[in-house]
Amino acid sequence: MPVPTASKIGHVFLVVLENETSSVTFGPMSPAPYLSKTLPSMGAYLENYYGIAHNSNGNYTAMISGQGVNVAQQADCQIFQDFVTTTAVTAPNGQYVGQGCVFPPAVQTLPDQLEAAKLSWKGYFEDMGNTPSREPATCAHPALNAQDNTQSATAEDQYATRHNPFVYFHSIIDDQARCDAHVVSIKPLDADLASIATTPNFSLIVPNLCHDAHDASCASGEMPGGLGAADNYLKVLIPKLMASPAYQQDGLIIITFDESSGFAGNQADSSACCGEAIGPNTPMPGISGLGGGKTGAVLLSPFIVPGTISMTDYNHFSMLKTFEDIFGLPYLGYAGQTGLTSFGPDVCTNRKGGCTP
Repeated sequence: MPVPTASKIGHVFLVVLENETSSVTFGPMSPAPYLSKTLPSMGAYLENYYGIAHNSNGNYTAMISGQGVNVAQQADCQIFQDFVTTTAVTAPNGQYVGQGCVFPPAVQTLPDQLEAAKLSWKGYFEDMGNTPSREPATCAHPALNAQDNTQSATAEDQYATRHNPFVYFHSIIDDQARCDAHVVSIKPLDADLASIATTPNFSLIVPNLCHDAHDASCASGEMPGGLGAADNYLKVLIPKLMASPAYQQDGLIIITFDESSGFAGNQADSSACCGEAIGPNTPMPGISGLGGGKTGAVLLSPFIVPGTISMTDYNHFSMLKTFEDIFGLPYLGYAGQTGLTSFGPDVCTNRKGGCTP
């Protein structure tokens, strides 16, 4: 069992994959044996981990803001449209009331909190900037209120704006230099991992539309697609993260999915947990139900006894609350919902207080 060289978690690596239900990903016939068997044996499996909505975009933005989903996000923000508030008063749990995709400057995010606490963050997005005429290599997003031309992959470029939560907040994109420095392609990751000093306290890593399991047939022609492609990608990425000095000192790796299998004719799993309820901006966050369905999650850390299995209910808001507890930050949005719990001693089984100080 690994022994942490620090007293508490100080570096978090979040890897987000796409659109699969836990019964497939982690089932006995899983096409992703590294993710479903090898990694849980090295860390913890959260069997009852849930997405918070359908479709993708609202799940990603929830992970860093605690904001619930709205109708435009349920359509995956085909237009990169401004969020327009319909009242000057926020709803309970700090929810902004309105519709749209790019949240107003007043909506705070985890990166804003981290910087205020003099902590570092970065987002790494595979394929961002591969086709410069399509999107730049940093802070990539469409023009405001314009069509999102990254909704479909190309053979050369499988980056998807809708899977990059940072660019959906004016608090981040309105400072171009800041956004360019923190929201980057996957290419700087290796150099950043080389030392503790250059490794962000919080890293979000999002593979392209082939390697995140989104596309059953990869636009690049790579085979296999789907979960098989994601598994092959993780076989390279995860050992690299685990070998980094920051991980070995005080790291936590989380691998999860944005939502359960793709929504189609009310057949997707839209179950929920953790007290999730109807928000102010859509009748049903999960289109046919309250949530984004059960996805499962795998966690790796020197603070976790290998082979841990947790049956506790968690979701993306629980995860955000965990990040904020780890770094000593106030709760944003639904992360502060009464009764919501952080990842506890059922998860981080190699330290007395669970994953948080």
